Amino acid sequence: MYLKSIEVQGFKSFANKIYFQFHNGITGIVGPNGSGKSNVADAVRWVLGEQRVKQLRGSSMQDVIFSGTENRKPLSYAYVAITLDNADHQLAIDFDEVTVARRIYRSGESEYLINGSACRLKDVNELFYDTGIGKEGYSIIGQGQIDKILSGKPEERRELFDEAAGIVKFKRRKAAAQARLENEKQNLIRVNDILSELEKQLSPLERQSETARVYLRKREELKNLDVNVFLLENSRLREQLKDAEEKYGIASGELSQTKEAYESIKDEYTRIQEEIEKLEAEIEQARSTATDAGLTKGRLEGELNVLKEQINSGRGNEAHLDSRRRTLEDEIASKEKDREKLLHEKSDTDAEVAGITALAEEAAQKLEEIQKRIETLNSGMEEGKNTIIEELGRRATIKSRMGRLDTMMEQVNIRKAELNSRLLRIKSDEAAREENLKNLEDAFEAVTEEIRDLSAQEKAMEEELGTFREELTRKDAGLREAQSAYHMEKSRLEALINLAERYEGYGGSIRKVMEQREKNPGIIGVVADIIQTDRKYETAIETALGGNIQNIVTDNEETAKHMISWLKSNKLGRATFLPLTSIKNPQRFRNPEVLAEKGVIGTADTLVRLDDRYRDVAASLLGRIVVADNVDNAVKLAAKYRHTLRIVTLEGELLNPGGAISGGAYKNSSNLLGRRREIDELEGKVKKLQLVIDGTNREIENTKARRTRLRVDVEAIKGEIQRKSIEQNTARLNITQARERMEEEAGSAASLRTESTEIEGQIQEIRRDKETIRQELAESEALEARTQEEITLFGRKLEEERKLETEALRTVSEWELKVDRMRQALGFKQSNVERIDGEIAKSRDELAEILEALETNRQEMERRQQNIVGIEETIAVSFQTQSNSEGRLKEAMAHKEELSARQKSFFSRREELSEKLSALDKETYRLNAQKEKLEESLESQINYMWDEYEITLSDAAALRNEEMTDLPAMKKEIASLRDQIKKLGDVNVNAIEDYKNLLERFTFMKNQRDDLVEAEKTLEGIIEELDTSMRKQFTEKFAEISREFDKVFKELFGGGKGTLELMPDEDILEAGIRIIAQPPGKKLQNMMQLSGGEKALTAIALLFAIQNLKPSPFCLLDEIEAALDDSNVGRFAKYLHKLTKNTQFIVITHRRGTMEQVDRLYGITMQEKGVSTLVSVSLIDRELTN
Repeated sequence: MYLKSIEVQGFKSFANKIYFQFHNGITGIVGPNGSGKSNVADAVRWVLGEQRVKQLRGSSMQDVIFSGTENRKPLSYAYVAITLDNADHQLAIDFDEVTVARRIYRSGESEYLINGSACRLKDVNELFYDTGIGKEGYSIIGQGQIDKILSGKPEERRELFDEAAGIVKFKRRKAAAQARLENEKQNLIRVNDILSELEKQLSPLERQSETARVYLRKREELKNLDVNVFLLENSRLREQLKDAEEKYGIASGELSQTKEAYESIKDEYTRIQEEIEKLEAEIEQARSTATDAGLTKGRLEGELNVLKEQINSGRGNEAHLDSRRRTLEDEIASKEKDREKLLHEKSDTDAEVAGITALAEEAAQKLEEIQKRIETLNSGMEEGKNTIIEELGRRATIKSRMGRLDTMMEQVNIRKAELNSRLLRIKSDEAAREENLKNLEDAFEAVTEEIRDLSAQEKAMEEELGTFREELTRKDAGLREAQSAYHMEKSRLEALINLAERYEGYGGSIRKVMEQREKNPGIIGVVADIIQTDRKYETAIETALGGNIQNIVTDNEETAKHMISWLKSNKLGRATFLPLTSIKNPQRFRNPEVLAEKGVIGTADTLVRLDDRYRDVAASLLGRIVVADNVDNAVKLAAKYRHTLRIVTLEGELLNPGGAISGGAYKNSSNLLGRRREIDELEGKVKKLQLVIDGTNREIENTKARRTRLRVDVEAIKGEIQRKSIEQNTARLNITQARERMEEEAGSAASLRTESTEIEGQIQEIRRDKETIRQELAESEALEARTQEEITLFGRKLEEERKLETEALRTVSEWELKVDRMRQALGFKQSNVERIDGEIAKSRDELAEILEALETNRQEMERRQQNIVGIEETIAVSFQTQSNSEGRLKEAMAHKEELSARQKSFFSRREELSEKLSALDKETYRLNAQKEKLEESLESQINYMWDEYEITLSDAAALRNEEMTDLPAMKKEIASLRDQIKKLGDVNVNAIEDYKNLLERFTFMKNQRDDLVEAEKTLEGIIEELDTSMRKQFTEKFAEISREFDKVFKELFGGGKGTLELMPDEDILEAGIRIIAQPPGKKLQNMMQLSGGEKALTAIALLFAIQNLKPSPFCLLDEIEAALDDSNVGRFAKYLHKLTKNTQFIVITHRRGTMEQVDRLYGITMQEKGVSTLVSVSLIDRELTN
């Protein structure tokens, strides 16, 4: 693995994008003082994750961004990327090449990237663990670190040796394990707290669970007894019911018979009465018949004359209708003949149409065959044309190649002429070169002026970007403040809504009742739900209400009774209900004069807002309570009225009749009355804050969009500046090159002659290529000619086929025209047939009407003739009727007298039956009542079993115990069990399940605690194991480093001795390290007693010793040999070469002894003040010489 390249843009003095490429061996970076050489080392240190600003020689992290010059604006960001060859996969990543990049903006935003993907600083650090590369490793060494090694405290040298010994990753693992251990300990404390709390709950809940089990057991015994008592009682009641039903049946039968006899007498009486009434009617009729006989005769004779006249008129009408019938029959016969004729003609036309249609289809088929042949010919022609076009294209390409060859020939000839001309002009073009140099200098000045203008624009935009940053910072602060307020208010709102929905602060029974609100629409709500008041009165009204604030308002007493029954049956406690139907006309305040007293605000019911239907509820609860402004006025008022009033103050003091005063503060104020107001207020606040957040977000997005557009413009200008800078450098180099060219021009004649010889060879090659192209051109033209002949042949055939197609189209059109005409004639005939059918149907309808009229006229004449006969008979009979009526009148009068005598005997018989009917009715009513009572008892028992145990009669029969037959003893035992259950008190039946769940949770938490204890032991073992490994590894590596240090020290110093010692009485993993050096010919002494050069060489010996034992892939040295004299620089450079076998070196230096030993050089200079640039070595050498 080695460092392949470094890319720097906008970092410190590197305003323009600079790209360094490196290879194995030693690369030198040279340049004058202040040119920005050390910024390369800072860039590498920074991209590897350096966070300490002092290490980067700045006061803040934004200082690494190019800050501008007199001619350049500051840049908005800095970017550095290093690329490493990872072919040996020394880095734990599946890439052969790894690029690590870091970017920072002036706004403070920054990012790390690995191969273009965003990552964390931790990922970068972990990537280089145990490689020697990193901000704390020994791959980047500057003079500051040399000083730190030499002058720092022993413990400050520790990081270097930890990295060299390879225990940094172990230390980090240990730190992570210790952090996890601390977390586990905290978790263990929390789990122990939970277990302690659960243990406190377990014992009471276990007792409740045991009580619940006893309750359920006794309840089961009670159920068993109840069921068997129910079955015995049910059996007894059913026998009694059966006996009562039998008696009721007998009595009902007798009652029915008596009713039938009574009804029979009543019917007989009614029949005789009706017969008498009928006789009376007959008598009256006979009398009227005799009177009306003469009148009837005259009337009938008049009707007889009218009927005879109507018969004569009917006979005349019949003759007219018969004549019209004959006419219609003749018309129908004629139209039938016309219809048959038209149908025959239509059949002939149909056959003719079918024949013509077949001929038309045959012509169309011929046309289709012709069109297919035409299509084939067209395809052939199209293919031929395509071939010609392709050949034309190929010939165009060939001609283009020929043209290019001609052009090349021309260019070669021109070049040849130019060469000849140049050979002649070499001595005569001095003036032209001078002019060219002047033009280049003018171009350089023009580019410089453009750079100044662009820099001014960049500066203005950067200032505007700064304004955007301030605006965004201000808006972000406002947004965070609004979001914080929004989340806080939203949390409060959700908590309040949750409390309100769950009726927190209310009694358990109240909450249970309110949970049934949806099932029972009669439940209106608690008092706090229906009452509202101003905030300043809330404390007073809530104090005045006291416990009544939890009373439940219902629509009527039935709902209240139902819910009380429900609370009882479920044993859920007690609750107070306020039915609107029973709380009417509450007692009013009896001392209205009190309201005029000082400090009195009014009665409590006048200070609340509620629906008018609840006004009586408010009056009953608050109507006699006086609200005062403070306790002093309240006390005076109470004393004045001899403590007969109930008074409450705005701060919640309550003065009761009799003199008692309540006051102070609640430990946890429920604020039930103000809860709804708080919810409404919070909802308003949340909506307003949401609007503020949305508005601010939109403003931020707009500002960011404007900032992004401006950044793009800035980057574009920077790119333009960079391009112009390159042009400027190019112009500068062009000027230099022009001057050099002027010096070199005299010696270029030989190269021109060589080029002339090469050009001659090119001319021969071009001629050969042109001959080849001419042959290809001839072949293409021949193919085109053949193809053109084929197209001409296809054209002639196509013309013939076109003529045939035209003729066939004409024939098809003629046949289609004939078919259309025949079909039109056919349609006309069909219309005539349909018209005649309609006329025939109309005539037949009229004929049917005439026949019907004839029949009606005939029947009417026959009826009138019969009426004449009947009238004549009636006239003859009327004389006989009169004499018969007088005889019947005498007979009816005699029969009426007889029936009246029989009617008088029914009254006594009916009276006897009526008395018997009354007695039987009372007996059946008594037996029916007895039966219903027994049935009600049975129903009551069945309902009790269902309500109490939810079992039916059939379910109960399955639970029958045949041994239980002593009903009194069983009832006594039931009473005893009920008493025992009552003594158990309030039983929490859910305690069994709650205890089970709590026990499971306790067991789970206990297991969690055991797991945590085990994890704690495991982590302690890991930490101990890491400690052991680190101690062993550090001891071994430290000894190796110490030996290697002594060896390198002797080689660099030419003798002497170097020693490393751990500080005594300290932990080996934390102990400081002391460096002792003994240059040759001197006593063993401390580092502080050495000269500056000796200190530097000692530190270099230590670094080289570490590189020998654990070489890093690359090492960047920043002027670490600056303090050495020339002889020691030579030793340093030679030893550096020895290390290149395993390590790539990048050396920042200005010492010639080091430069002479490097494999390649990069030059850094500041051609533009404040801007570092990568330039040629020769230019650097010139600047260094100057």
